[in-house]
This record gives sequence, C-alpha cells and structure tokens, in this order.
Amino acid sequence: MKNKLLSYLGFDPTQHRVKIELLAGLTTFLTMSYILAVNPLILGDAGMDKAAVFSATVIAAAVATLVMAFYAKMPFALASGMGLNAFFAYTLVAVMGYSWQEALAAVLFEGVIFILLTVLRVREAIVNAIPLNLRYSISVGIGLFIAYIGLKNGGVIVASDSTITSLCSWSPTSLVAVIGILLGAALLKLNVKGALFITILVMTLIGIPFGVTQIPENFSLVSLPSSIGPVALKFDFSRFLALDVEYLIVVFTLLFMDLFDTLGTLIGASTSAGFADKNGRIPGLNKALMADAVGTTVGALCGTSTVTTYVESTTGIAEGGRTGLTAFSAAMLFILALFFSPLFLMIPSAATTSALVLVGVMMIRPITQLDFNDMSEALPCFVTILMMPFTASISEGIVLGMLSYVIVKVLVGKGKELSWVMYVLAAFFVLKYIAPLL
Repeated sequence: MKNKLLSYLGFDPTQHRVKIELLAGLTTFLTMSYILAVNPLILGDAGMDKAAVFSATVIAAAVATLVMAFYAKMPFALASGMGLNAFFAYTLVAVMGYSWQEALAAVLFEGVIFILLTVLRVREAIVNAIPLNLRYSISVGIGLFIAYIGLKNGGVIVASDSTITSLCSWSPTSLVAVIGILLGAALLKLNVKGALFITILVMTLIGIPFGVTQIPENFSLVSLPSSIGPVALKFDFSRFLALDVEYLIVVFTLLFMDLFDTLGTLIGASTSAGFADKNGRIPGLNKALMADAVGTTVGALCGTSTVTTYVESTTGIAEGGRTGLTAFSAAMLFILALFFSPLFLMIPSAATTSALVLVGVMMIRPITQLDFNDMSEALPCFVTILMMPFTASISEGIVLGMLSYVIVKVLVGKGKELSWVMYVLAAFFVLKYIAPLL
C-alpha cells in the first residue's frame, strides 16, 4: 500500500529517499507558512472575515498542493499568492471600489478560464508572445508594491500632505516592524529553515509587552477550524452579467498576473531542480499549470484570493525534494495548521511586515536580467516597475508597461518584432482607458 501511494507521487525508491522528501516538504511549508498569517490580514482589509479567510487559505493551499503532488508529481507547493492578494484587497476593493464579493467572483472566473486555457495549452503560447524583459519587470514591480504595503501596514511609512508619504514618528508598532525586517534578513542569510515564519512568531511575542500584539480573552493555542461560511460561495456576478468592460479587464488582469507569476516560478524552480531538458522545456509543465488553475478555482469557492505556485518551493528543492511526496507532505502540514488558527490570527500586521518586505526583496532579483542599454526595452520596463507602487496598482503597472512597449517599438520602427498577441493586448488596454470617456 505504501509503495503504491509513493508511486502515485512519482517516487522511485531507487532514486529518491522518503526522509529527504519529507524534510523538503517541511522546509517548503515553513518558508511559505507566513501566508497563513498575512493573507487573513490583507483580505481582512477588504472587509472579509479573518478567521474564515484563514480556513479558506489553508483549504485552498492543501487542495492545490495535493493536485500538484498526485497529478503533476512535482515538489511544488501552492497557496494564495502574495501580490495577487494585495491586488484583490488594495486595488480591486480599496481603489476601484468593488465589493469583495465582486472581486471574489472575478477570481472564480479567472480560475475557470485558466482551466480551459490549460486544457487547450494556450497558456504556454501566450507566454511565448510576451517579451522576456516585460516578464522580469512585472516581478520587480510586484516586489516593490508588496514591500510598500508591508511598510505601510507596519506604520513605518505614513501619509503626508506635503510629500504624499513620509517616514513615521517612531512607535512600538513601527519598531517591531523594522526589527522584524532586520531579524528576518539575518536569518535568511544564515539559511535558517522557516526564517520568515520564525521572524513573524518572534516579533509577535516581542509585541506582547508593548501592546502591539493583543491576546484575546480565553485564548487557546489549538481550536477547531473556523467555518468558511462567511466567505465561501459569496459571489456577486452583477458586474459580469452587465458586461461591465472595466470588470472584464479586471478578470483579464488577474489572469495575466497569475499566468506570469506561476510560469516564472515553475520555470525557475524546475530549472534549479534539473527538470528542464536541453531546450529549456519542462516535461509535465501543463500538469503543474493545471494544479494552479484548480487551486484558484477551489480557492475562490472557499473564499480566498488567487492561488499560485510559491517560489519558496525552491527551498524544499534545495533540501533534495524531487517528487510529489514533497508536495504531499507540505499539503498535510497545511491541513494540520487548520487547528492552530488562534495563533495565526493573533499575529499583528507589524509582525508580518518583515515577510512582505523580504519577499519583495526576493521578487526584485530579476532586475539584473533587464536590458537597460536599449531604451525601447528599458523605458517600458521602468514604467512597469515604477507605476505599480506609485499608483498602488499592479494592474496599472502592467497595462502602462505593455502599452508603452508597443508604442515605443512602433515609433522606432521595430513593430515587426512584436507578435500579433501584443497588438491585441495593447488594443484591449487602450479600450480600458477610453471606455470611461465614451
């Protein structure tokens, strides 16, 4: 029975070791488990019930990671994506004015469309049409935006009438946030397993005597899982049924963001694991993409934001994880975490600032791959990176970056370098801006 289960996970006893795969799964879980503390806080800012979001986040992560384990047989774990959850709460709800129920419906549509695109193998075709430099700049821009949100939530930067934002007047909250960033960076440098998660826990404890961390009455470390009832299946389809153009663009933007977030992670992690062939192609990539699509759909049904493959999976790969057993063990740990919701929900936003900022640092690494010598490449990438934090909108950064890319290439006589897909996308984005004027 045991050997049969392992075979379903792509485990070959002549090539792999159970202990190594299990340790790899634990490592992956520890390095990405900060999402269990961060996601309820971010989606809570959109008006969603934090306890219900915690359960929804865990269930979606477990289901998606199990699909990765048994269907794709790869050592990758999935959960609600950082950046994607910020887009949900701070762009769709806070800036654009959608209700969280309308935003959740957009996530559901995205997931269903992703399943169809994956079945038809369209996702790889789309990726091949987007210039490489723009893909890099999207990751960098999201990293800066996430760091901005972290500093804001931690009270390190505050609103200013004269300069829009400024450094805070130091308080226990902002000090906890900054100390957490420094501690997390040191632990990461020392290759401490679960550095981000450990930092969050340490700063939560430090925050208790200073009043930053509030311990609820009758606090219990372990409890029965919170119901997902307040957020599950709470969809508002009115915008979609009305064929609201701006809303349809939102769905496309979610689709686009998740597409490149997942593909970038899968390509990078698969290459480091030695899965890629001599031509750079990854066997089984489409199955891994299906796990992502199913995860997003299940996540929306449960009541959480877009699910994606986590770059932290590379930490498990570094420990020797090569099969679905790594993903399976990570999924089991997510399920176990359901019973520790009081601990995760007690964590203050200042304690999670370190995770947001340090993940932002990790996400800007592709900036070294950008070609700044060619202005027709450099300007669109710069626009993409700059406009995400400055407009507090990931989607605006992507839209403006792609539009500027097409326009500049045409102006310098390099329009033939662009695929027809880029022209279609540019036309779609132009429609986004002129539609409100009609």
